[in-house]
Amino acid sequence: MQGIKNVIFDLGGVIINLDVNKTIVEFNKLSKIPFEQIYTQKQQTDLFNAIDKGEISERDFFTEIAKQIQFDGSHDKLLKAWNAMLLDVPEHRLDTLVTMKHNYNTYLLSNTCEPHIEAFERELENNYGIKNFNDYFDKVYYSCRIGMRKPDTEIFEHVLRDNHLKASETIFIDDSPQHVKGAGECGINTFLLEKNREVSDLLKELKLL
Repeated sequence: MQGIKNVIFDLGGVIINLDVNKTIVEFNKLSKIPFEQIYTQKQQTDLFNAIDKGEISERDFFTEIAKQIQFDGSHDKLLKAWNAMLLDVPEHRLDTLVTMKHNYNTYLLSNTCEPHIEAFERELENNYGIKNFNDYFDKVYYSCRIGMRKPDTEIFEHVLRDNHLKASETIFIDDSPQHVKGAGECGINTFLLEKNREVSDLLKELKLL
């Protein structure tokens, strides 16, 4: 692509392998109601929006989930189920990020929460000796730490403004159609990463890698 200077990456499903269904399956082992009634990848209740925006504590989050699914066991079991969706970070994707950062301004923009950040950073350290994603991007944005979440346009406008970026010189890659739509409403060039497709293949197709 001509004129592109900035690339904003989603995390889950783009950098980290993600399987939301694993979390649904694990919660359904604990729940007295189908967990899909309150959470899917495309839609979630206000409780999940609140943890994504950092508006409630981890303790309050799991207390409320327990109430909604009528579960009377330990929070540890709920945490394990909640983190089940997080899979691996393939090393070749980290290599791709290194190359991209060398040639472009790169940013990470993720809807995530503190329990998930703790889990995937622990995996990064265990597998690669890396404490976090900070060295792989010019700046990292986690929804729970900035009080905004995708697909709301305010979060995309925040990233543009915070880094003095022009939307026309910026692309955004995400695996969720609603997030791509939100970024597009801000004038950002958007690309949906289809399931089972490698982000490096999309970047090569766009002649950015």
